[in-house]
Amino acid sequence: MKKKHIVEILLNEEIAPNNYRMVLSAKEIVEEVVAGQFVNVYCNKGELLLPRPISICEVNRESGELTLVYAVVGKGTKVISEMKVGEDLQIIGPLGRGFMILEDEEDEEENQENPVYLEHLIIAGGIGVPPMVELVKNLKGNVTVLLGFRCNPILEDIFKKYGATVHVATEDGSVGLKGNVMDLINQLKPKADMVYSCGPKPMLKAVAQWSKKENIATQISLEERMACGIGACLVCTCKIQKEEETDWENRRVCKDGPVFWRDEVIWDE
Repeated sequence: MKKKHIVEILLNEEIAPNNYRMVLSAKEIVEEVVAGQFVNVYCNKGELLLPRPISICEVNRESGELTLVYAVVGKGTKVISEMKVGEDLQIIGPLGRGFMILEDEEDEEENQENPVYLEHLIIAGGIGVPPMVELVKNLKGNVTVLLGFRCNPILEDIFKKYGATVHVATEDGSVGLKGNVMDLINQLKPKADMVYSCGPKPMLKAVAQWSKKENIATQISLEERMACGIGACLVCTCKIQKEEETDWENRRVCKDGPVFWRDEVIWDE
């Protein structure tokens, strides 16, 4: 079982309305992090006992820094947003199952003259965008990122910094295409060897239907309300197809996920 770690807040700043970036000195856990995992953050308030699960945006293994990008959506995240640089914070992590990274073949001896570069497609929306940063950092090959927001896009420049081609859609049309990520897909008609997606469930369902039709392998990171974050309370269960069976079972998003293969998830409930 994961233990609590006391970490120091190095940065906690608002980067867009109600969206914050927090950088922590977390040398004890950064080496373990896999893209797509999360940490449980404790609010240091007696009346807010349950931790808040926040996806890991990025890690710096050399400096031991861990970056979280989160939205203020309730009392707990409001308290976290008000914490100051230099304060100590309790976290548990890294937690959950992250993304499996599909490797390209550029380093294989037989492909030195004509290396094969994979096409990776990242599709993310809203607060499902931050955990894709660490993923993009670790992908080899060509990376295309499709981002959807209601308004006020975040992290677009960071994806570009790591070499990705980025396309943005906003529902209010303030930045990029007016619409959502499915409108971007319909416009761009992207091709890929692997799709990685994180965001609201209706978006994920639409992405899953599209990628299945296009016969593209797809990993989905589910966003579900969590309580304990370690698989004990069963609040965040979802329906997952049993392997080689027609039946299904409840699986814990916090423990067995949050990343699942597209065809594992039963969308029509």
